[in-house]
Amino acid sequence: MRFSSELEHSSSAMLSLLRGCKTIRDFNQVHSHIIRGGCEQDHFLITHFISICAAVLPSNLSYPAAVFDCVTRPNIYLWNVLMKSYCQNSSLNECFSFFKRMKSGLDVVPDKYTFPSMIKACSNVSALEEGRVLHGVTVRCGTDGDVFVGSSLVDFYGKCGQIDCARKVFDGMSVRNEVSWTAMMVGYLSFGDMAAAKSLFDEMPKRNTATWNAMIKGLVKLGDLNCARNLFDEMPVRNEVSFTTLIDGYAKGGDMAAARSLFDQLTHKDLFSWSALMSGYVQNGKACEALKAFSEMQDSNLKPDEFIMVNLMSACSQLGCSELAKWIDSYMKNGSFDLRRAHVAAALVDMNAKCGNMERAASLFEEMPKQDLISYCSTIQGLCIHGFGSQAVHLFDRMINEGIRPDDVAFTVILSACTHAGLVDDGCRFFELMVNSYLINLTPDHYACMVNLLGKSGKLESAYELIRSMPVESHAGAWGALLEACRVNCDVDLGEVVASRLFELEPHNAGNYVLLSNIYAEADRWSNVFNVRDKMSKSGVRKVPGCTYVESTMAA
Repeated sequence: MRFSSELEHSSSAMLSLLRGCKTIRDFNQVHSHIIRGGCEQDHFLITHFISICAAVLPSNLSYPAAVFDCVTRPNIYLWNVLMKSYCQNSSLNECFSFFKRMKSGLDVVPDKYTFPSMIKACSNVSALEEGRVLHGVTVRCGTDGDVFVGSSLVDFYGKCGQIDCARKVFDGMSVRNEVSWTAMMVGYLSFGDMAAAKSLFDEMPKRNTATWNAMIKGLVKLGDLNCARNLFDEMPVRNEVSFTTLIDGYAKGGDMAAARSLFDQLTHKDLFSWSALMSGYVQNGKACEALKAFSEMQDSNLKPDEFIMVNLMSACSQLGCSELAKWIDSYMKNGSFDLRRAHVAAALVDMNAKCGNMERAASLFEEMPKQDLISYCSTIQGLCIHGFGSQAVHLFDRMINEGIRPDDVAFTVILSACTHAGLVDDGCRFFELMVNSYLINLTPDHYACMVNLLGKSGKLESAYELIRSMPVESHAGAWGALLEACRVNCDVDLGEVVASRLFELEPHNAGNYVLLSNIYAEADRWSNVFNVRDKMSKSGVRKVPGCTYVESTMAA
């Protein structure tokens, strides 16, 4: 970045160059010329410097803070612009530390522009006590009557679940705008009070697009897609958010045909809408459709972001396609993606693990700045899928030793690993740990895993007693696992008891009839085999023909 001598003394020219800064080096050069031009105390120029620098380099607030510290007597505008940057990019503790420093100054008093960003920072982390303190300060500073401060407080209390406090602030506002009304309505929606939200929506003197979108989002969250669609159709003006919200709702409801139809009506398709569509396909087990959508997006010259790539990795994980996994991995490494971000790293680990590259998955896992429950479970599941049961057990124990608390899903993963590897003692140890140490409510899946584990090890009576002791409703998966164990161990008597229960639970599942028939056949009880087949025929139960999936690596 080059400067002529006359530019050094031109504040407007400096500002123009400042807006073109992209790197820390650019800012350093502009700053040196600001100092050389004697503009270091120019509040207008320094305010813009801090604002632009914080926006371009959000992870490096120490630099704009150092520039701020060089100003002898910063005015309220300078304090507010740096305060806003702290609230957007730093911890709540840092925000309050800077706020205390601001209050201790003799030349400035917090104004109506100081508080909204701070209150929003409290809202983002549901910091109720800190937000209440700020509310008190706004009263003492005489800014609580400002419409933007009031709207921020309504939003804050609503997000913290204090709906009565939100309503009290809302009712006390002498002036309200669309933001105030929308914040109160969103509070009711978050609280689950649809009637109050709808009543407020109908009362609003004026609605903006954000208001309509918030109401549609609330209806989608409650699963009322019909009302959400009716409201969508009534909207005077729709934007990408309107479409994306309803697309996401249809996807979560399993109606991908409606989601795709709505997506195709969207004139301008941005990354959020593509991500909603791809995520919907992945959630509904339509991985191939997600890949097609990604290809369509590339054809439209849109560059994918990390969320699109996470959806693509999830689709690849479902397919187990090793060649695609290699391409994605390479694309991520060569692109401008931050592989250290938790959700990106976890998706990469999960994809490589499920697509057979455990060496790469393990390497990525160990390189993570901080392993969490999701990344541990992804790696453990990968080890389980590819036959490394002992390593899966070792990793689960390591996770517990590191102080990460396993949930019900994590225990399902490790119990499945023990079942596949035949590790009965470890499986029983984890089951006992889950019940006695972590006090986790057992699900039918947990029982099915244990029944399967005990059955495969020949402990059929123990498996049968466990399934009979289930406090939850009988689960066909658990009974099916026991029936398979009866076949493996040629236990005809128990097999008949189990099959009888399965016929009650799943009268049209041909697999249960076939399993019982096989048990009889292996015991040379052919008359019973014919009786089972005759029963299938009379009940209209038909065996589903098998099929084979072949992954093609040939180019089209």
